[in-house]
Amino acid sequence: MRARPSSRDQDSGGSSRRIERSFPLSMKSSGSGVASPRNSLARWWRSARTSFFWMVLIALALRFGYITIAHTYRLKTVENHFDFGWEMGRIGRSLAQGRGFGNPFMGNTGPTAWEPPLYPFLIAGVFKLFGIYSRASAVVLLGFNGVCSAMTCIPIFLIGKRCFNERVAVWTAWTWVFLPAAIFWSTRWVWETSLAALLLACIFWLTLSMENVADTRIWIGFGVLWGVAALVNPSLLSFLPASGLWAAWHWRRRSHVFAGVIAASIVFIACIAPWLIRNYETYRQPVFIRSNFGAELRMGNGPGANGLWMEYLHPTKNVAQLQEYRELGELNYVAERKQEALAYIREDYGRFAGLCLKRFIYYWSGLPHSPDESRLAPLGNTLYLASSILAFWGLGRALRKQQPGAQLFMWLALCYPLIYYVVYPHPRYRHPIEPELLILIVYVISEAETRAGKTAHSGSMLST
Repeated sequence: MRARPSSRDQDSGGSSRRIERSFPLSMKSSGSGVASPRNSLARWWRSARTSFFWMVLIALALRFGYITIAHTYRLKTVENHFDFGWEMGRIGRSLAQGRGFGNPFMGNTGPTAWEPPLYPFLIAGVFKLFGIYSRASAVVLLGFNGVCSAMTCIPIFLIGKRCFNERVAVWTAWTWVFLPAAIFWSTRWVWETSLAALLLACIFWLTLSMENVADTRIWIGFGVLWGVAALVNPSLLSFLPASGLWAAWHWRRRSHVFAGVIAASIVFIACIAPWLIRNYETYRQPVFIRSNFGAELRMGNGPGANGLWMEYLHPTKNVAQLQEYRELGELNYVAERKQEALAYIREDYGRFAGLCLKRFIYYWSGLPHSPDESRLAPLGNTLYLASSILAFWGLGRALRKQQPGAQLFMWLALCYPLIYYVVYPHPRYRHPIEPELLILIVYVISEAETRAGKTAHSGSMLST
């Protein structure tokens, strides 16, 4: 018979097991007591996986590193540095030279509302400090974009954790840190793309958070964020009605919701009012933030339209169009282009519906490529389409499982791209909603992985 251990032996064994468990993993796996690199990395990951500090720091290092190594600050100098911010860069130069908010194209064409004001004013401030179209200015502006892109990790994590779980939050935030598209748009384009993505992600998170906040002052923050977003990229406003209604419906202080909505509306109007007043004083008629919708509508709809941007009609690409812009003035020029587009649409609504369908496909699957482009271009489109399919798959699963905020994801995916189905698509136009799409992608992948794990576990249980 096996001898029964004494109580002293049991205590000794239990103590030794407790001592063994108390040792770090690296001490147990290394006879010398020196932590191995793998175990050191594991310990760092356990503490850093939910750390905003490490997410943002590594994202910044990658973005600034890419700016430095790839020399993306060496922007093209053709057409008098037009690629340095395009219309926004031209307006920034005009402001820095003391000629006011104007001249978005070649030469002096007068005041403009072709672009929203905040990013051109940022460019102007940088130009004044570091030089117009200088490399130092390029580094600062691309660096600012990189900061915005890196900071987007924070609302991504908060949204993922609130709507799904910490696992989805961690992997989505860290995927954004290394995501090539996020790095590309922030380090190669002097434009508001990365700032718009950050603002929209913050608005999305704040909308979700209002459900558990009783303080009416949160509506003030809601109004401020939307006011800033409108002055950065008015296209974001397509999501404003859905987010406002969702926040009002889910706010815990239902008896005070009307006061909250009024407060947010007043703050929002106060934010954009100075720019609306400026536009009215400039043009002697109301202009809501930017003036160029009619021209953009014409560059997507007219003879030769195929669902893509007809860039050859843009005043920067067409001397005749630029001359007409000069002669008519901005508002009259835009009005004429709008009438041309509407006449084309009215001629054949079926044709217009077909163009909208094409633009829908291009928006979610990528733009078609010409034969002389890189052989890797089709691969890029395949990945682009795959990401869209996974995002919609994740959205459908979230809706079926009634995940918190699933309907808000749905309204964002429905509302935000609508304007681009009417005018024309571009990969840059999807970037502001990429954080939310990425959350849905990671969610559906994590769900598939969980189901696969459960299936494997059930199979092993049956086999035993």
